[in-house]
Amino acid sequence: MTTPDQLLQILQNEIEKNSYGEHPIELYEPIRYIMSLGGKRFRPLMTLMATSVYTDDWQKALKPAQAVEVFHNFTLMHDDIMDCAPLRRGKPTVHEKWNANIAILSGDVMLIRAYDLLLDIESDRLRRVLQRFNQTAAEVCEGQQLDMNFETRWDVTEAEYLTMIRLKTSVLLGFALEMGGIIGGADAQATTLLYEAGVNMGIGFQLKDDLLDVYGDPAKFGKQVGGDIIANKKTFLLIEALERAEGKAKADLDQWLASETFDKVEKVAAVRGIYDSLGIRDFTEQKISEYFATGFDCLERLEAEPSRKKHLMGFVHQLVEREA
Repeated sequence: MTTPDQLLQILQNEIEKNSYGEHPIELYEPIRYIMSLGGKRFRPLMTLMATSVYTDDWQKALKPAQAVEVFHNFTLMHDDIMDCAPLRRGKPTVHEKWNANIAILSGDVMLIRAYDLLLDIESDRLRRVLQRFNQTAAEVCEGQQLDMNFETRWDVTEAEYLTMIRLKTSVLLGFALEMGGIIGGADAQATTLLYEAGVNMGIGFQLKDDLLDVYGDPAKFGKQVGGDIIANKKTFLLIEALERAEGKAKADLDQWLASETFDKVEKVAAVRGIYDSLGIRDFTEQKISEYFATGFDCLERLEAEPSRKKHLMGFVHQLVEREA
């Protein structure tokens, strides 16, 4: 069977071949630019591996897998505008390199091109995939809106936050696996298990990102540790701390959240200390383990030859154990 590394190289080569369009250059160059910035590509890769669980003809999932990646980058392009983000993967964001209007329009074309790539699916399975893709795309937008709503609220609950990250980030991973199963010919029970595996893994990954931002190794994390604390970003850890803090811990946390001028290193250390005193790290790690365990259980329950599942299972294990 083709290994994940081989699949990734093939996938990357296919992505690099796509032109998306030529004229006017201002419309299409930003698409080629954001797609060239890289990323882990694990969503489309998991589509290919899910397909290969059920058929040796995984190549028929190559274009649909790219649709997942194009759609993902479309959401990033628009998210960056809403967040006024200056950088994406260490490079200027599209709206910074060009302007916001170009980024909006180029993003719109990316969504259209994602549909073009999905049209490569066999006709007897296309309608089902399109229905699931449309549902997923709408949910991603719902999650982004919830995330923006949370920016002005200090009473966000754990349940609300988990719902938001499920919609904003996790359902797309669930869809990537589900679509791979559909293309490969898996039955309804199997595609449901693939979807649930992806959703639970996706929530686990986002919670792990929240945790690594506070406790990660700067040499491995790839970005500034403590950035979420500096920005008062409502992560799982902060929401839990706000719910648990009392007395001095609450007063100290409120003071740091209200401060407009501060030493960044001092703030990160102080808030991390508050998290430690409240047991936030252990609780978050427990939650992450629960979501990953549920995801693995779904994959284990797939009725397929263990030899056909081994690459998918192994790859997911690698993602779970990452430290960046």
